[in-house]
Amino acid sequence: MPLWLSVLIAILAGMILIRVGIGVLLMIRQPLPPPPPPGELRKVKITYRCTICYAEVRMTVAPEEDPEPPRHCGDDMELVAPIDE
Repeated sequence: MPLWLSVLIAILAGMILIRVGIGVLLMIRQPLPPPPPPGELRKVKITYRCTICYAEVRMTVAPEEDPEPPRHCGDDMELVAPIDE
């Protein structure tokens, strides 16, 4: 392979890498969307357990990101540590 062809391929590969890198940086700098209005439900993934009967409840939507625990058997349920699935 001639030297000029190797240099041309290297220059083209460098230009492609620079374009991809700039594209990634432009995607990262996009601001996060604003939080939903106070009345709208948000997606959450929280599991609670009753300390008396050991019933479990998984909350998937809530009006806040940190909702109050539900009540069961007359007491507040305890937050169960999330398990990565």
